[in-house]
Amino acid sequence: MTMDKKHVIDLLPDYLDQVLDTVQKQKVEAHLKQCPTCAAELEQLRTLLDAFANEETAIPSNRVEANFLELLEQEKRELAKVVPLNSKQPSIKSGWGNFLKIAASIAMLVGSFLLGQYQQERESHVEIAALQNEGLELRQTAMLSLMESKSASRRIQGVNYIDEFGDLDESIVKALTDRMLHDENTNVRMASAEALEKFTASEIVKNAFIKALKVEKDPGIQITIIQTLVRIQEKKAVMPLKELMQQDETQPFVKEQIESLLPSII
Repeated sequence: MTMDKKHVIDLLPDYLDQVLDTVQKQKVEAHLKQCPTCAAELEQLRTLLDAFANEETAIPSNRVEANFLELLEQEKRELAKVVPLNSKQPSIKSGWGNFLKIAASIAMLVGSFLLGQYQQERESHVEIAALQNEGLELRQTAMLSLMESKSASRRIQGVNYIDEFGDLDESIVKALTDRMLHDENTNVRMASAEALEKFTASEIVKNAFIKALKVEKDPGIQITIIQTLVRIQEKKAVMPLKELMQQDETQPFVKEQIESLLPSII
């Protein structure tokens, strides 16, 4: 990767992984000191990567309901202790009247609180939706940058980040297919193939799987690709599958897999 004259966003994943050489590291650090945009991108990327390992699921609390019931019980106990000054026996009608008034007041208070919480949550959801829309380009940049990292584990993280997207951008499709076809690391190629399985409706993805039959040498990835093409009944894969089965270097169990599955799409 080359150092951009204005920004160093593409180098940030490698900078965080500490795999840049001394000269590149010094240039990035010097640039970050004078470029608020890249500094902000660095912090957001660091937060994103930390979230992969520390993602937590928020669990709603039942405290409001529990506190409401506790207050009712407390008021009920307090009323049982009250002895009216003008009577030896407590007035049941009066006691329950006061109790119901207090209960109604508490209910109104809790209702107001819950209404306020609901309104705040609605506003928060609107703000989050706006931020998600604004952050789409940032997430794409982060994903593409991760997939270009020198670290294989970072490239796999970038590939797996595809779950954050609904529809695939053309640049992301190209990056994923490039990883599947050309990455030097077997695990990255496998992760890319598995990620692309979800998007086989795309002709670009189908063609990439067919091309992979001709260049991929790892038996595990070959079987993943074969099973995917058979599952989607891709008839353009018939000839490449036959060619793969006839090659001497193709493992026997891969040939058996092709032989058993091929009739289902012919």
